[in-house]
Amino acid sequence: MKHITTAFLLAFTSQAAFAEPLTRDEAVNLIALGLGDDAVIAKIAAEKVDFDLSTTEMVDLKNRGISSAVIAAMISNRFVAKVEPSLDSPDPNVPHPAGLYTLLSADGVSRMQRMEPTVTNQAKTGGILGYALTGGLASMSIKATIQNETSRVPVSVSPKFYFFSGESNGDSSSAWASGNNTVVNSPAELTLIRLNRKKDRREARVGSMNIGGAKTGVMDEDRLEFSHSAIRPGVFVIEPSASLPPGEYGFIYSLAGGAAGGAMTARIFDFTVR
Repeated sequence: MKHITTAFLLAFTSQAAFAEPLTRDEAVNLIALGLGDDAVIAKIAAEKVDFDLSTTEMVDLKNRGISSAVIAAMISNRFVAKVEPSLDSPDPNVPHPAGLYTLLSADGVSRMQRMEPTVTNQAKTGGILGYALTGGLASMSIKATIQNETSRVPVSVSPKFYFFSGESNGDSSSAWASGNNTVVNSPAELTLIRLNRKKDRREARVGSMNIGGAKTGVMDEDRLEFSHSAIRPGVFVIEPSASLPPGEYGFIYSLAGGAAGGAMTARIFDFTVR
């Protein structure tokens, strides 16, 4: 008998845990049974309803003798299925945690991979000798350096990227942190660059100086064009304007400060074209 009782309780608990929301007919039938408003409202609050009430339907229910309190419970207890964000769904209409993703395909299967920014670990100065020998006529460059000769994110020559802001998941801030107390709201704040591959590292020029003055940020000749368009609020698709030759690349942001200071605050979403 004890085993039977235990089995019954487990079955009842399981059914309660996976209860379906009430349909309109079920809610109306409960009221027709004369259970009383308090019991019906408690049932609606516990299991929710799977329908919306139009103004006409509200009037119809009221004319059938259903109380305003029960009608209000039906309106305020609409069941909304919770959708968990995905890290790899290839569908940009599926919620994803905020960030930058690349779309990968292998064996006919597509998936998204979230790209984590690589932090600059060194700032270097190049061309000092030429700058000194020419009295500043030749330029001296500032380079941001990231570790490893190649990225762990391989893409095709015509890659596609997706940008998800907080807004895409209902976050009113609509931005995600990029480090160094800055935020990124759209792909327009990113710069696509080609990285120079060196032994044990990759480099990006983020400043230059000569007798005529100094520049900070990515050099114009190092920028690569890309387009971006909104798919839905907070979600953008990003595509380079031309096919990318094999090599090392990255989307760079957060150059707060000039010269070496800017280089040391850089964050780069790096990838490699093979």
